[in-house]
Amino acid sequence: MKQFISFVKKEFHHILRDRRTLFILLGMPIVQIIIFGFALTNEVKNSQIAVLDYSNDIATNALTEQIAASRYFNTEKLHTQQDIERVFKAGTIKMVVVFPAGFYNDLQHFNKAQVQLIADASDPNTANTLTNYATAIVLDYQDRITNNKRLPYTINTEIRMLYNPQLKGAYNFVPGVMAMVLMLICTMMTAITIVREKEMGTMEVMLVSPVQPLKIVVAKAVPYLLLSILNVTSILLLSVFVLEVPVNGSLLLLFGESTLFILTCLAFGLLISSSTDSQQTAMFISLTGMFLPTVMLSGFMFPIENMPLPLRIISNIVPAKWFYSIVKSVMIKGLGLAAVWKETLVLAGMMLFLLVLSIKKFKIRLA
Repeated sequence: MKQFISFVKKEFHHILRDRRTLFILLGMPIVQIIIFGFALTNEVKNSQIAVLDYSNDIATNALTEQIAASRYFNTEKLHTQQDIERVFKAGTIKMVVVFPAGFYNDLQHFNKAQVQLIADASDPNTANTLTNYATAIVLDYQDRITNNKRLPYTINTEIRMLYNPQLKGAYNFVPGVMAMVLMLICTMMTAITIVREKEMGTMEVMLVSPVQPLKIVVAKAVPYLLLSILNVTSILLLSVFVLEVPVNGSLLLLFGESTLFILTCLAFGLLISSSTDSQQTAMFISLTGMFLPTVMLSGFMFPIENMPLPLRIISNIVPAKWFYSIVKSVMIKGLGLAAVWKETLVLAGMMLFLLVLSIKKFKIRLA
């Protein structure tokens, strides 16, 4: 045991003496969760839109003021039909709201009026979101002027958003960024640990020591495990107090699942480290082998169900997919172990498989 602790202390000394490594391990997760939490969002705020009002009556003015008062839009006035094409070509406007002539008159005499929403669909997701926001504002105005009276054959739609009633993008991206950060840090940093010993020429000393290969591999992983748990703590604190994303489920379960995911990432990093001979190769494999699949196939950037069948099958071997599902269930939905036991078993199986493979791949002879 003393020899094992000595190897762990040795690895800690390597990390603490290298300030760049410390920055990557402790600073990068904080920077990424803040940047992604605020920048990577599917919400649309302060979008530039324009209003072309042919009627210019009390109803259209009231609607225009209500749209302008929304935090979603910044409005400006247009005067002619030709202005619409001009502002879209200039790229300064995302949507134009057009009120036809006689809007208030139609509303008073026929109990209906038309509003045209013209959106720049070169970005279809943004266009769809903007039109939905504007439609909701128009319907809210309609309810107010009719005093919520039910007209004949009127169909009222009630919308209820579970778990995230304010539709904050951070609720979706925090679990995904959490998986991405842990995968990147754990896999990349552990991928260079054994390789670094080979390049520095200290591997011979380790191999002639009486410590078993299993203990050497585990000793390499222990410091990164502890630092990664510290990263999980900082990410959760930033999520709750800065991004205002609550932890609705068991905090103990969330830490337990995070530890399991960290061990899986560490095992994969150790496998890469045992199978390569240079730090550059190890870093390249860890980045391309796990970072890109985590971003593309975990489900937090792009829905997996929308992907072709081959990609859906491949996504099942990406650990981040299962961890992302666990964090959403525990942190956002407030569910317990009974809801995530399948994902937990998958991660545990991946961790054991990768750890056994990394130990077998560990070379006890340099030649």
